[in-house]
Amino acid sequence: MTRATERLNSEELARYSRHILLDEIGVDGQQALKNAKALVIGAGGLGSPVAMYLAAAGIGTLGIADFDRVELHNLQRQLLHGTGDIDSPKTKSAEERLKDINPHAAIRLHEDGVTVSNAIELFREYDIIVDGSDNFGTRYLNNDAAFISGKPLIYGSIFKFEGQVSVFNASSDSPCYRCLFPEPPPPGSVPNCGEAGVLGALCGIVGSMQALEAIKSLLGIGRSLSGSLLVLETLSMRTRNLSIKKDPQCPLCGESPTIKSLDPDRYQDHCDTSITSEPMSEEANYPIEVNVVEAKRILDENSAQLVDVREPFEFDICAVEDSTQIPMNSIPSNLEKLSKSGPLLIMCHHGSRSMQVTRFLRQNGFDNAINIAGGINDWAHSIDNSLQRY
Repeated sequence: MTRATERLNSEELARYSRHILLDEIGVDGQQALKNAKALVIGAGGLGSPVAMYLAAAGIGTLGIADFDRVELHNLQRQLLHGTGDIDSPKTKSAEERLKDINPHAAIRLHEDGVTVSNAIELFREYDIIVDGSDNFGTRYLNNDAAFISGKPLIYGSIFKFEGQVSVFNASSDSPCYRCLFPEPPPPGSVPNCGEAGVLGALCGIVGSMQALEAIKSLLGIGRSLSGSLLVLETLSMRTRNLSIKKDPQCPLCGESPTIKSLDPDRYQDHCDTSITSEPMSEEANYPIEVNVVEAKRILDENSAQLVDVREPFEFDICAVEDSTQIPMNSIPSNLEKLSKSGPLLIMCHHGSRSMQVTRFLRQNGFDNAINIAGGINDWAHSIDNSLQRY
């Protein structure tokens, strides 16, 4: 008899007794949780509370898909990891923490994360998928793969002080993520949490809600968030429940679907800044954007000015030598400090704020303004790894 079909033993009955006392769960429901397999995508801000609560709840097989390593700035919200885990794979610290929470849970690690090539096959190994990803490309990939593989998807997202939760069931009468957001926003138009910030405790609230929806779905109890979007505004502690209608024109779940397989070109991370750049010639017009490698070459070979538009506290964490620090909101009142001769390189954390500044400058006569895609985060990763990343 395999682990998934073993009956609850006396220690497990005691461990889960507060669940079992609930009429809606009972022994049979707890047994169903032990037999269940749940995949958590991302071991970060949302994936941490999701995985911890699902493990504690007695999910028999818990998959963790994440290719990233723990960084210092993760620890403000990603409670699966600790200071001693910095630079280690997130899956490693996640496994140690989850086994300590519940040694009865079988933890499966997927250290390559979710990719176009493995998503459908991977999803078919689980009963339910919980999306803790933090970028649009992965969210659309998870949505499409879950629908094609016929698995329910528990969606969650966070931004500053606001959270969202929903459930997308792979059925003919339920909407999917594409019904809610048909197309991803243009690259750079929506800052990620590294640019905009996020309240750490919000991750715990939204992740716990996702875990709750997963448990309800696995047990078939209560009313699901399928067909609705729960929006939580924590500064006012207001919640809204918005109805999501199935889009008959949806390219995935509509009446005449065009998405029937996973195309790699469809799921580019819209926060991804790993662009390629053609080297500048003296005769050529200045490109609007270059990557960090080309930016370094420009600085080394030209009389270029490097302007850092991050906030002062960010500049104090790390900065490129000889850069000029002018916060984004102060740029309009400091145009006299900027040169119109030679390349004018604009840098921020990831490249979103700096692109806004670059476009503003170009509209105001600075045709030499050039955004540095990836910002100082990519610079610290590819050019100078002595810089503290955050």
